[in-house]
Amino acid sequence: MQSLLKAQAFINGAWASASDTKTFDVTNPATGEKITAVSDCTADDAHEAVDAANAAFSAWKSALPQERAKLLRAWQNLIAEHADELAKILTSEQGKPLAEARGEIAGGIAMVAWAAEEARRYYGETIPPFKTGARAITMREPIGVVAAITPWNFPHSMITRKVAPALAAGCTVVLKPAEDTPLSALALAALAEQAGFPKGVFNVIPTSKPKDVGSVLTSSPLVRKLSFTGSTEVGRLLMQQCAPTLKRLSMELGGNAPFIVFDDADIAEAVKGAMASKFRNAGQTCICANRIFVQKGIYDAFAKALQKAIESLKTGNGMEEGVTTGPLINQDGVKKVQDLVADATAKGAKIALGGKKGKQGGTFYEPTLVLDADVSMRIAGEEIFGPVAALFPFADETEVIQMANSSEHGLAAYFYTRDIGRAFRVAEALEYGMVGINEPLLASEAVPFGGIKQSGFGREGGKQGLDDYTALKYALFGGL
Repeated sequence: MQSLLKAQAFINGAWASASDTKTFDVTNPATGEKITAVSDCTADDAHEAVDAANAAFSAWKSALPQERAKLLRAWQNLIAEHADELAKILTSEQGKPLAEARGEIAGGIAMVAWAAEEARRYYGETIPPFKTGARAITMREPIGVVAAITPWNFPHSMITRKVAPALAAGCTVVLKPAEDTPLSALALAALAEQAGFPKGVFNVIPTSKPKDVGSVLTSSPLVRKLSFTGSTEVGRLLMQQCAPTLKRLSMELGGNAPFIVFDDADIAEAVKGAMASKFRNAGQTCICANRIFVQKGIYDAFAKALQKAIESLKTGNGMEEGVTTGPLINQDGVKKVQDLVADATAKGAKIALGGKKGKQGGTFYEPTLVLDADVSMRIAGEEIFGPVAALFPFADETEVIQMANSSEHGLAAYFYTRDIGRAFRVAEALEYGMVGINEPLLASEAVPFGGIKQSGFGREGGKQGLDDYTALKYALFGGL
C-alpha cells in the first residue's frame, strides 16, 4: 500500500506540506488505528491551489480534445493497474468491505474512460439562418477553474465522477476531499502525476478545517464552478457563499429514497433488491433505500424473507474474507443511527433484528430490521445512513405515492411490480431524479445521476455529465 499512500497536499504538480506545517490523523474506522497523518491545508494553501489551477487553465483549455483524452486514458490505465492497492487504501480509511471497494474502483475506471471518450465528442450546433447573409452557431467552452468538494462514503468514485468530466471539458480542478477519507484522493493525484498531467491542472488539498478552505473556494472569483456532494444543509450554505460571485453550481445533496414493494411483486427479487440497495456500504449511501414501503397483503411474507436475508450478513473489518458489512464512518454516525432507532421504538415500531451496536465495538452497528414504522417517526424523514431497514405498511398505490413524495428530498426512488401499467404510472408519479423499477442499482458512467427538490441539481455521468463544466457560446457571422 505504501507506493500510493501519500501524506501531503498536491498543489501545482508538487507534493507540499500545509503552509503552517500542521497535519491531521487519518484513522481506520474498523480498528481505530492511525493510518497516517496528512497535510492539514489552510486558507492560504487553498488560495495557492486556486492560483495554480487558474494559471494552468489557458493552456489546458487550448489543448486539443484528443490530447486531453490521451492523458485521461493514461490516468485510467494507471488506476486499473493499481486497482487492488487503491481498493485497500479505500477500505482502510472508509471501512467498506474490500469487494465493495474493488467495485467502486471499477466504477471510477469506467467514469474516466467515459470522460476521455466524451472529450472528443462535445459538439456545438449550426442554427438555421434567421437573416440574410448571416450564419449562427453555438459552441461549448470550458467554464474555468472548478472546485470539487467530495464526501467520505465513496472517496474514489465521487472524485472521478467530478474530476474526469471537468478535465475532459478543458477545466482545471481544485479538489477538497472529505477529512475522514483524503487518502484515496491523494492516491488519485499520485496517478495523475504519473500519467503526465500538466502542473496545476489537478490539485488536491486535504484539510480538517473545511470551513476555512471552503470559504476560499466559494468566494474566489477565479473559481467559476463548484461541484459538491454532501448534505442538503451544507449545500444550502455553499450556495449562499457562492452567490456573490455567481458561480455555476452542481449539487448532489441528501436523499430519503423510498423503496416500494407492491403486492404483485416478485418477493424474492424485491428482497434481493432491498438488500443490495439498503446494506451496501453499511447503508451509508445517498441513494440507498431509506423507507421501505410494503403493501399490506404481502407485508408479513416480505418482512420474514428480508429478516432471513439480513441474518446472513457478516459484520466486521472490511479486509477480512467474507465480511459484507463494515463499520460506520465515525461515532457521530453511530449516535445518529441509535437516536433514530430509539425514536422509532418509542413511537411503537418493533425491532425484529439487531438494534444495537456491534459486538466488535468501535463504530460497528448491527444490521437491523425495524417493523411497523410510520410517518410520525424521525426515521421516516431523515437519512439513516446506517444498516437499518425500516418497513412501512401501506394500503394502495395512491397512498404510497403520497407517502413517498412527502419527503423534501428527491434523489432516488425504487419500486417492484409486475404490472406494466403500474410501472409507468408510478415511475411518472414519483418526484425523484432517478427511479429504479425492479432494479436497485442505478449508477453508471453512461447515465445522468442526480436529483430534484432539496436533493439538488446538475447531473454526473452520461452525455449530460460534461454540460455543467462548459459555457454555451453563441456566435453570429454576418456580411456573408
